[in-house]
Amino acid sequence: MIRMENLTRRFGDILAVDRLSLSVAPGEIFGFLGPNGAGKTTTIRMLAGLIAPSSGEATVAGCRVGREDTALRQRIGVLTETPGLYDGLSAHANLAFFAELYGVAHVDAAVEHYLKWLGLWERRFEPAGTFSKGMRQKLAIARALLHEPQVVFLDEPTSGLDPEAAHLVRDFIAELRREGRTIFLCTHNLDEADRLCDRIGVFRQRLLALDSPAALRRQLFGRTVVVHLRALAPAYAEAARRLAFVHQVQEVDGRLLVTLDDPEARNPELIRALVRAGADLQFVGELRQSLEDVYLHLVNTEEKSA
Repeated sequence: MIRMENLTRRFGDILAVDRLSLSVAPGEIFGFLGPNGAGKTTTIRMLAGLIAPSSGEATVAGCRVGREDTALRQRIGVLTETPGLYDGLSAHANLAFFAELYGVAHVDAAVEHYLKWLGLWERRFEPAGTFSKGMRQKLAIARALLHEPQVVFLDEPTSGLDPEAAHLVRDFIAELRREGRTIFLCTHNLDEADRLCDRIGVFRQRLLALDSPAALRRQLFGRTVVVHLRALAPAYAEAARRLAFVHQVQEVDGRLLVTLDDPEARNPELIRALVRAGADLQFVGELRQSLEDVYLHLVNTEEKSA
């Protein structure tokens, strides 16, 4: 649904996007993560046909970027980080205007559908300029979806929203996936990306890593079992270290942190070894690295190597 091959953009001497190559499958929610100034918005602007690449090529929804941009814009929806609305027009009039531009067949039905879905129907005749930031964000999301695009680019869709509104928007994004839409999501909310995205790309002018959040955790940190004990003794850690599948053992606050492969298969053997050594186990869990840990590790490592 989205394919990039060596996509590059320069602004004078500044390299904003450096030979980006990746593909996003139909119906996938793809998270594009990176610090401010990394080139994420520039990438979206190229993929939406708003600016031309300096080199490389891309195809979105079957349209070649830079060659079929008119058809491309009919097939995509874009939510920018600072969406512009006509403040003097009502919410209904804003959406109706853009629906007409997109050639939506049943304008009133489409406007009603999205205003109700996003909880704005009761405020439909109020000027957009009187809306809170969260309401304006929801109105902008509705505008991006009026023409039922195959691909939706969302740049910080929950930025500035209160928890209730952000939850509604996340549910809305998940519903779009169930409808088969392809979502290209830029966000600084790493917990949001972790919950929503099938895969993520960590990006800073170039692609630093690409995989599912769970796979990136395993690649960078392995898997660590946390064994809670009634008391620690040196023999317990030593018993764990003797097992061939154990990579590392740490003693932290009355617990053993055991890094190993395939805990589902290996935990029974680990537990038996600890019990034979005299350990009094209370319970066993797994230490789950956050997506923030993954992101910071990748970005900081890239900074040090630059």
